[in-house]
Amino acid sequence: MAMAATSPATAPSSFPSTARKSTLPTLRVSRKLKLAPAALLSDPSPAFQSVPSFAPATVANLGPGFDFLGCAVADASLSLGDTVTATLDPALPPGTVAISAVTSPARPDLAARLSRDPLHNCAGIAAVATLRALGVRSHAVSLELAKGLPLGSGLGSSAASAAAAVKAVDALFGSLLSPHDLVLAGLESEKAVSGFHADNIAPAILGGFVLVQSYDPFKLVQLPCPPALRLCFVLVTPDFEAPTSKMRAALPKHVDIGQHVRNASQAAALVASVLLGDAAGIGSAMSSDGIVEPTRAPLIPGMAAVKAAALEAGALGCTISGAGPTAVAVIQGDEKGEQIARRMIDAFWLAGKLKATATVAQLDRAGARVIATSRLE
Repeated sequence: MAMAATSPATAPSSFPSTARKSTLPTLRVSRKLKLAPAALLSDPSPAFQSVPSFAPATVANLGPGFDFLGCAVADASLSLGDTVTATLDPALPPGTVAISAVTSPARPDLAARLSRDPLHNCAGIAAVATLRALGVRSHAVSLELAKGLPLGSGLGSSAASAAAAVKAVDALFGSLLSPHDLVLAGLESEKAVSGFHADNIAPAILGGFVLVQSYDPFKLVQLPCPPALRLCFVLVTPDFEAPTSKMRAALPKHVDIGQHVRNASQAAALVASVLLGDAAGIGSAMSSDGIVEPTRAPLIPGMAAVKAAALEAGALGCTISGAGPTAVAVIQGDEKGEQIARRMIDAFWLAGKLKATATVAQLDRAGARVIATSRLE
């Protein structure tokens, strides 16, 4: 069932010993952040034999909220996200993690690109961090990762794998960690793979809109969105990969104070609009980034034309999802979703010579969740 490559949850080369009552393993966020003593000292018994968990795609930045705003999105079939199944594996050394399978039903070639070494896989790194947070020493866990998201798409692919793994492993041992600690465990994976930012992993785990108020000390704010708001997102992904590292390298080193003020006011307006349930206000603010989007859009062929096409077709707002290349348009209700998606796909082809696919998704308010359980044998 498991591969030879395993990652010990107690490996000193990757994570400090559980004997230290410090922050989550190697997470340099704040020395004041500590796990509950029970989680640090106990060796919890498993609650289930196997647990599959789903984590949704995410839209980070939301225009002016670079590295501090994000939201979770999913479709009705739960195909827009990743699934991780965590299973107790007595064939492995206690306290270790292995990845037994990586699949990608919609993109068979993608699975071959992902490492099954748990220390070089988003799900594996997150699972190791979760075992460490729980204090598990007497049991080993094997993971099966089913990728529903493309790599380098701007839809939080790495965060979805990490969030699903964190949720599945925690549930396997009785769901002992707080939402805050789940995010910290997932952030350990994000830090290793795509950089120290929580605007994908936080909404992937918590759902809805999330504001990263501070990184030191680490503080998140979940933004309650009125249930009556039928917010939908048209996600159009071109056949073009935009690595986060490359897109971050394009960011400006200096920002004009006037532009900073304009961006800050738009980010504040976006938060206010979410709280008020103002879809038009959300769309307007999302479209108003004057710092990050202008530097990244030229790197994605056709992006400017795609944004113009979305707005002309009736979208309330449009911007780059995360680091791109996915373009995200926001609408109220899904009635115009297919029409707007078609216009955006056409624009990618006409202006950028890129083929593209589209999904109309809803705001996902649940975040990472267990989708089934298997009793202990």
